[in-house]
Amino acid sequence: MNEIQKLNPSCIWKNFDALTQVPRPSGHLEKIQEFLLDFAKKAGVEAFKDPAGNIVMRKPATKGMEDRKGVILQAHMDMVPQKTPESTHDFLTDAIDTFIDGDWVKAHGTTLGADNGMGVAAIMAVMESKELKHGPVEALITADEETGMFGANDLPQGELNGDILLNLDSETWGKFVIGSAGGIDVTATLDYKEVETDDDDIAVRVTLKGLRGGHSGLEIHEGRGNANKLMVRFVREAIEECEARLTSWHGGNMRNAIPFKAEVVLTLPKDNVEALKELVNDWKEDFADEYKNIESGIEFYCEEVETPKMQIPVEIQDNLVNAIYACHNGVIRMIPSYPDVVETSSNLAIIDIEGGKAALKILARSSREDMKDYIVRTLESCFNMAGMKVETAGSYGGWDPNPDSEILHLLLKEYKELFGAEGIIQVDHAGLECSVILGKYPHLDVVSLGPTMKSPHTTTERCLIPTIEPFWQLLQKTLEDIPVK
Repeated sequence: MNEIQKLNPSCIWKNFDALTQVPRPSGHLEKIQEFLLDFAKKAGVEAFKDPAGNIVMRKPATKGMEDRKGVILQAHMDMVPQKTPESTHDFLTDAIDTFIDGDWVKAHGTTLGADNGMGVAAIMAVMESKELKHGPVEALITADEETGMFGANDLPQGELNGDILLNLDSETWGKFVIGSAGGIDVTATLDYKEVETDDDDIAVRVTLKGLRGGHSGLEIHEGRGNANKLMVRFVREAIEECEARLTSWHGGNMRNAIPFKAEVVLTLPKDNVEALKELVNDWKEDFADEYKNIESGIEFYCEEVETPKMQIPVEIQDNLVNAIYACHNGVIRMIPSYPDVVETSSNLAIIDIEGGKAALKILARSSREDMKDYIVRTLESCFNMAGMKVETAGSYGGWDPNPDSEILHLLLKEYKELFGAEGIIQVDHAGLECSVILGKYPHLDVVSLGPTMKSPHTTTERCLIPTIEPFWQLLQKTLEDIPVK
């Protein structure tokens, strides 16, 4: 038996442990969809996969509670597949290797998948419970939330029957989220014709890694290093001081994760290699000093590699480097009425340049539609000046706060009665599916909650064990006290 199954409440931990055994990276959900349908069949509840790939479950009210408002419990089934450089984990086939470290559950060398596996596990516990009292309950477990909220965006209208939506994808216990930012994917591309590398030049691969990375919504305000934005500072100086030429660039791998690693291959005259190595050491010291209170494991080094036959033309190289340098990354401004919450930001998440093709991928977020349009226009202007083609996709709106929500006030009341403390109302900069679902079901009364997790979307993702028991207590009590229609 995995040690996390011995934790309390066992009804959630055993389900979460079962989820860790099923591969479920975004874009590859066949196994988890089959798992959830099989679970529902064993639990004796109605379930089906809808045209968007979401799993919907329905459980009738317990006797005497048929007149209560219907509750939709919502979470997403996919997880972000990040792993450490030395990990051999295959997210398409391997189980997540969990372990307990003090008060935390973590994973060896990979993301844990508590985002949003804990929400799914709680839904499973409700669906299989024979003791829990509740009105009509539905489960909406969405597909591919992490890569564009595709399941929520394609959710059919008329599929759900409930009156209240409890989203279980928040990550700070005791905080109740009533609003979140919208987002949009921005992609800048450029095709170019490579030129031959000088026969006398040699090649050096420069690697930056060991940054913390993190969630580009929840942690964008913490000032963590973005590997792509740090690398461009070095590359530009290497071009200017060492006659370097850019051959390839690969940094980041998920739009909604702050990139923690980037690699470039440069060619340069052999006589300038020592100067380049000194430049690497200088920047390593600068990065360590600049981020000394934020980042502790920065690695920055170079090594000679086989010289590529082709490289990027000088004018294209300069345009790309300038665009990466100028591209806005990080917070633009905070919400005036919630000054501790980020309103608008962008994350230069992924750079892939090699073989005649360049692609830069950004996730822009804002809780205001006009500011979301502003950051898109800002990015378009930057990349258009470099001759790049800019496309947008996956746009979703923000979730406007409703402080008068009936379900919010019930949750706050139950929380105080159970734990003797005041719950905190919060607006998040992270994108939540609530806004998309509300666009299709505007009558819903919505709140998001969950246990405490840290560093989702990174290999240091962890879930705080002592928050799971009270989270489950609150969920049970709330379902028992849902008001009548």
